[in-house]
Amino acid sequence: MKDKILVLGSNGQIGTELVTALRATYGNDNVVACDIRRPDYELKNAGPFEFVNVLDKDTLHAIFKKYNPTQVYLLAALLSATGEQNPKLAWDLNMNGLLNVLDLALFYQTAKVYWPSSIAVFGPNSPKSNTPQYCTMDPNTIYGISKLAGERWCEYYHEKYGLDVRSIRYPGLISWKAAPGGGTTDYAIHIFHDALRKGSYSSFLSAETELPMMYMDDAIRGTIELMDAPADQLSIRSSYNFGGVSFTPEVLAAEIRKHIPDFKLTYAENDPRQQIADSWPKSIDDSFARKEWGWKPEFDIAKLTSDMLMNLKK
Repeated sequence: MKDKILVLGSNGQIGTELVTALRATYGNDNVVACDIRRPDYELKNAGPFEFVNVLDKDTLHAIFKKYNPTQVYLLAALLSATGEQNPKLAWDLNMNGLLNVLDLALFYQTAKVYWPSSIAVFGPNSPKSNTPQYCTMDPNTIYGISKLAGERWCEYYHEKYGLDVRSIRYPGLISWKAAPGGGTTDYAIHIFHDALRKGSYSSFLSAETELPMMYMDDAIRGTIELMDAPADQLSIRSSYNFGGVSFTPEVLAAEIRKHIPDFKLTYAENDPRQQIADSWPKSIDDSFARKEWGWKPEFDIAKLTSDMLMNLKK
């Protein structure tokens, strides 16, 4: 039986690149991109696309029935900064969208389900440096609260019903192909655009705000590696810590100046995203992912900076 894969939320920062990578492996016709908006990127005519709102269970049911997927990636979500502007919508989308997909995956006996979590599950009382897999988790954003609750649901469906659910706690993701989606770490994308366009950038996070980050190439590769890993190697069914590289805006600016010597970085004050960032880890202990499914990042700050600037110049 051929794999048939649904990617729900395919138009987002992760989805645009994940669909491309999956189609390269499984074939264009076997990876169905799904979103509430028609894609405006190169995948528009590269394979099947379906309009789907993950809160519309009837439409979801019809899509599952039509394709009978062997794998489902659920990426539809409201992110941290956007979620704080409409917390009830964020909870509804992030939580009920997940439950709809988990229920349908059980009903249609979908082999594997992927759902992304985030470093937002950690909070003010979580260890900040080398944050471990298991520790105090007291998120203070609706995004983090919904992701922590979602982790519990994923583990519950695995333990109670045997559903093969897999998840990663993403750090801040940096990419040049798609626009960021309203997250607290988005400065690390905007800074490259403004560096090339204006030669300067005003950061909404302070100079000393260190956060875990990852280049999108690593994130996509790690996601697929987790989904390809044998089930009996995986001990974590909530979500795996997933590390890349940690830096501050000032450190990133210094790296950019190696390519654009006159680049200037200033700082805005009293941005609400600063409070969110202050509650998050500075670095991540991802030893479980490294041990159980061989995770290892390839992009450090120098390599990701060079690749971002090269591609954005094009």
